[in-house]
Amino acid sequence: MSTAAIVLAAGQGKRMNSPVKKQYIEIAGRPLLYYPLKAFEESCVDAVVVVASAEDVSFVRSDIIERFGFGKVSAVVAGSDERFRSVRCGLEVVTQDYVLIHDGARPMITALLIDRCVAEVEREGAVAVGVRSKDTVKIVDEGLKICETPPREQIWIAQTPQAFSRKLLSEAYKKLEELGRAGSYIPTDDAMLVQDMTGVKAVMLEGDYTNIKVTTPDDLDMVERILKN
Repeated sequence: MSTAAIVLAAGQGKRMNSPVKKQYIEIAGRPLLYYPLKAFEESCVDAVVVVASAEDVSFVRSDIIERFGFGKVSAVVAGSDERFRSVRCGLEVVTQDYVLIHDGARPMITALLIDRCVAEVEREGAVAVGVRSKDTVKIVDEGLKICETPPREQIWIAQTPQAFSRKLLSEAYKKLEELGRAGSYIPTDDAMLVQDMTGVKAVMLEGDYTNIKVTTPDDLDMVERILKN
């Protein structure tokens, strides 16, 4: 069975308050996007598709893919304004049996976790990586009054990669298009989309607390500390 990864790097990173998009900010002399691509390069996946903003496609090809010699990157394609639409752009050029979706703003993914994810999706068909919540979670109503406290052992914090058979993920996107809900329905991750469109529930695979998503300058400091350790 063959596997491809779609690495999403089309975000604007507005909360970073930086003139440089967060995926290109340098950490330890390397752009942030270098780190997840390196992990996929060292993993068992067969090919990698990078989804970037249309204006950044040439830059990603020359200044990241070619500069660092990422041989598994088979395509760099232009993304869209919404995450799920960017996934769709990447999915159009994937031909492998299974596909992993990963946020390019999660630089601390490891080849080991990627390989575990690949093994799990070949068994289950749909996998979401996450970690157990360390905190008690509260559900509130519109007035911010607590209306529910779900059992902590049932609460997981979703991460990426998420992995699916290509056939299943393509079916979910096709169903979304047929329903004409793309304007009013905004899935926050692919596990949500697949479940809502096909009824298939992803299996949770325990990830790593260091697999953080870089959103603010404080997160960059955290990544630097992880790299030093």
